Amino acid sequence: MQIKYLRLYLMIICLYGGRPAFAQQKARLNTGWEFLKKDLGGIWEAVRAEEKGVPPGIPRWEQVTLPHCFNARDAVDPDMNYYQGAGWYRTRLNIENPYKDGHTLLHFEGAGQKTDVYVYTTRVASHVGGYDEWIVDITQAVNDFRKTEAFQQQFKGNIPISIRCDNSRDLESIPSRLSDFNVYGGIYRYLNLIYTPTTSFDKVFVKTEVDKEGKQGKLNISVRFNDAAKVNSDEGVIKIIDPQGKVIQQSKYNLHTVAGDIPLGLFTVKKPQLWSPDNPALYTVEVTASESGGAFKQTEKIGFRNFEFVDHGPFMLNGKRLLLKGTHRHEDQAGVAAAMTEGMIRQEMLLMKDMGVNFIRLGHYQQSRIVLNLCDSLGILVWEEEPWCRGGLGGEVYKKQARQMLTNMIEQHYNHPSIILWGLGNENDWEGDFSTFDKEKIRAFMSEQNDRAHRLDSTRKTTIRRCDFCKDIVDVYSPSIWAGWYRGTYNEYKQTTLEEFNKVKHFFHAEWGGDSHALRHSEDPDKAFVNIKTGNGADERAGDALLSGGDARVSKDGDWSETYICNLFDWHLKEQEMMPWLTGSAFWIFKDFSTPSRPDNPIPYVNQKGVLERDMTRKESYYVFQSYWTTTPMAHIYGHTWPVRWGEPGEQKIVKVYSNCETVELFLNGKSCGVKKRNSQDFPAAGLHWVVTFNKGPNSIRVVAQKGKAIITDEINQVYQTDKWDRPAKMILEKIADENGFATVQVKIFDKNNVQCLDAANWISFSLSGDGVLQDDLGTSGGSRKVQAYNGRATIKVQTNNGKSVVGVQSPGLQTVFLNL
Repeated sequence: MQIKYLRLYLMIICLYGGRPAFAQQKARLNTGWEFLKKDLGGIWEAVRAEEKGVPPGIPRWEQVTLPHCFNARDAVDPDMNYYQGAGWYRTRLNIENPYKDGHTLLHFEGAGQKTDVYVYTTRVASHVGGYDEWIVDITQAVNDFRKTEAFQQQFKGNIPISIRCDNSRDLESIPSRLSDFNVYGGIYRYLNLIYTPTTSFDKVFVKTEVDKEGKQGKLNISVRFNDAAKVNSDEGVIKIIDPQGKVIQQSKYNLHTVAGDIPLGLFTVKKPQLWSPDNPALYTVEVTASESGGAFKQTEKIGFRNFEFVDHGPFMLNGKRLLLKGTHRHEDQAGVAAAMTEGMIRQEMLLMKDMGVNFIRLGHYQQSRIVLNLCDSLGILVWEEEPWCRGGLGGEVYKKQARQMLTNMIEQHYNHPSIILWGLGNENDWEGDFSTFDKEKIRAFMSEQNDRAHRLDSTRKTTIRRCDFCKDIVDVYSPSIWAGWYRGTYNEYKQTTLEEFNKVKHFFHAEWGGDSHALRHSEDPDKAFVNIKTGNGADERAGDALLSGGDARVSKDGDWSETYICNLFDWHLKEQEMMPWLTGSAFWIFKDFSTPSRPDNPIPYVNQKGVLERDMTRKESYYVFQSYWTTTPMAHIYGHTWPVRWGEPGEQKIVKVYSNCETVELFLNGKSCGVKKRNSQDFPAAGLHWVVTFNKGPNSIRVVAQKGKAIITDEINQVYQTDKWDRPAKMILEKIADENGFATVQVKIFDKNNVQCLDAANWISFSLSGDGVLQDDLGTSGGSRKVQAYNGRATIKVQTNNGKSVVGVQSPGLQTVFLNL
């Protein structure tokens, strides 16, 4: 489909006369693909015709669309390890390059982890690395195949393209399979077909500089041509366009060679509009090379900004202090794994911006160009990282890949104004992939990578997280501080951070927070503190992530409730407001993601530290950050997903409201509980908390918040249960919703007296027989067939297909229950 529209576009150009205005004709190859989740005996199996005696379905291919990931569902399958091996893709393309002697390219935005590309039976390229972009010139192979008998007879004038991806385990490859995330397989970012004339750029580099006062900006522009480019013209044009779309400079350049990186000119812009999170002003640089067969034009978005990590002090942007308010991101989404569409990525990034994020660390690999473009346009500063993560240091093959991936990341994302930090590694003190662990060799290679990063880009800083024996090598260092989760309590955060801040010249705090099981709430969230040692540091140590053994810690002994994690976030955020020396921090992580390292979590194989679930459903903690980091008026009563609270009759309970408004009034069952003023240092909820007495049974809670002239309201209903429960004795299963072809079923846990056990965290296993399809393997609280109960209940959906099905629920020690749909 994409090729048809590309041909139509080119035909329209020809009909209206003149050569194409753009040499780079580009189309996404999303449809028309077949996929095989196994290896083949050889490339012939991908292209041989069934009419030559091969039985149909050997092997059996399935139709898919790109982007596509091998591990869309099995990454969070509770009963098995995710697939690591080879997978094949194939399609047939009608290739019609409109340029005389032009080039036909396949542009991969990312495919994991090792990839081979074939035209018919000819392997035209191989690539190692799952996260950088790369281009394959298939021109010669296509021309050669057109001369064969198979071109006309078997493939009817189309070009067979086959692609083998492989994410098999390999110790001499980065990232380490000991990493706390899945190393996915597949063509999980967009794949593009590109037609270019003989003269075409591989990259355009725009080095931007601006003084602190913003009086003058400088642009130093250079280009690198594709390997097969030729000098067919000695003239080109450069345009500089301001954020409003006005051409502010235009000049010609002379071209005499296509070898190496070619400087085209130095330009100045007086009083440029400065790029910042509040005003992400983007200029456009257009570079055109003309030739008889067409005009090649490449467009780059750039921004003017000046930043500084003050020695032993805060972060400065454009001469003013900016507290970096950050999070982290993995490319991972329920139902598709790494194969996130542009729409999904945009939705996720907009949710970050709406929460008040102005900084992001992209962990732990180069991410999609779509992400970086959105960071530029939304105003989100970036730490981007090469995938040297855990395991130690391998041999020359290992180091060669690391060198190349660092180089590719910097060169491919060089022009993005959002990027301020190049990450060289993560947790490189974590050994295990090799029989020896040599700190000095790791230091030597870290120094080599640090020098490489500065040589490739002198305008940005280097950084690593959690490798103390390398902290003196990089420009900015982030130690391990997990106060209130892996070590200590959250009220140790400020002192611990100050101690770490004083150890380095430039400090940043990446990774803090903790897990929360969505829809689980607690009346006593901090109860685990009783047995936890304080004054023993707040770093994560070997074994701390396990759910058994070792010292008492919240990560093992806490209740994993949304209530607790809101308290932890709340405390950290209030403290950060009173730390004038702090550059900033990035909590881990914005959205839950899959990991092979955590099979025993309440949602198996899911790291649950996000403020969103894996399908982008917001947890309560999202609003804690919003209340501290945003200015648009908002108010949110804690407990929208907490239908039943519990306690003694007449017992006083706390109600919290997260809001950035100046004043908030709370109403319980229609009666005012008083007006409170926001004070960020009054924990919890910045002083917006009330101690109230609930009625037994239903209660309505409403707030009216005011900020300036704006009035914001929010309300919820909660049942207050005073009946005490004994241990779990039985389950009751019921359908609670049925819409758009999907039925939602809920199981509840009761004691022998039919009182719901509101603290029950039993393991629940859903099953289904019949015409329907269980909506499982999504890695969410309501999309997993095996999940821990949240407050004595669990839900899942069934696609009914207008048929009959039977849902079953099992839980150890309880009688299995069934429900007919």
